[in-house]
Amino acid sequence: MKVLVTGGAGFIGSHSCEKLIELGHQVVCLDNFNDYYNPDIKRKNISSLSAGSNFHLMEGDIRDKAFLDTVFTQHKIALVIHLAAMAGVRPSIADPELYYDVNVNGTLFLLESMKKYDVTKLLFASSSSVYGNNKKVPFSETDNVDFPISPYAASKKAGELLCHTYHHLYRFDISCLRFFTVYGPRQRPDLAIHKFTNAIAAGKTIDMYGDGSTARDYTYIDDIVSGIIAAMNHIGGYEIFNLGESQTISLSEMIVTIEKHLDKKANKNYMPMQPGDVNITWANVSKAKMSLGYNPQKDFDDGIVEFIKWKQL
Repeated sequence: MKVLVTGGAGFIGSHSCEKLIELGHQVVCLDNFNDYYNPDIKRKNISSLSAGSNFHLMEGDIRDKAFLDTVFTQHKIALVIHLAAMAGVRPSIADPELYYDVNVNGTLFLLESMKKYDVTKLLFASSSSVYGNNKKVPFSETDNVDFPISPYAASKKAGELLCHTYHHLYRFDISCLRFFTVYGPRQRPDLAIHKFTNAIAAGKTIDMYGDGSTARDYTYIDDIVSGIIAAMNHIGGYEIFNLGESQTISLSEMIVTIEKHLDKKANKNYMPMQPGDVNITWANVSKAKMSLGYNPQKDFDDGIVEFIKWKQL
């Protein structure tokens, strides 16, 4: 099968491309290598794949309709894994127009190109952020997600709605995958685990927002990729799936775990909670387990060991 992976040179994208090729698929990796973080990092992510005959890099932007025409005319795509997006809650507050343009218009243009070229199968990367400050935990796919608290979260909810529209109008088979705080080797450098690990290792001060009680359902990259592959193999109709570990780690616990495996203490600068940050994320993954056979494996402690090993600290 030939699979188009948008955002394929990023953290989740590059791991997904590797797994797809390992499973015998052909991969078309679409990425615009924007400068949200150093694009050389993304090029390094896919460097080991570039020489392979089953890997095809298409460099361009999902908002460029002519470029999308080129992608779909040059390659007979069977399924799209749409990971490309402007990521991050706090930056979306500073530049909501950009986030809307990329995450909503970009998704719309991709769906229109799929319709034009008769490609009807899509996995859409959504986010746990759509749940906002949901009072009921763990979060279930049937929970109301009408109250996002950041432009990023709102853009992901809008993407889900667009996906449902194209399923309804054109009978696309679409699964929206709500990722819960993904970490592991190649994690984006702006995310907390990566930033804290670098700072603690270097003896620098970390900014700690809140009192340390906020909690996240940290999900190891291999478990996310296994969920993506399972969703690809079970795609049909319109579905939403949580992909998480279904356990929570507080900010304080996360820092203690990094300290333990670096054998260094963190210097902490306590800061107020930031606008847009949620208090907790926690995935109910029973639907994904039942429907997809999803079965997350990686313990957080072991995952941090793997991340530090990759960092070579």
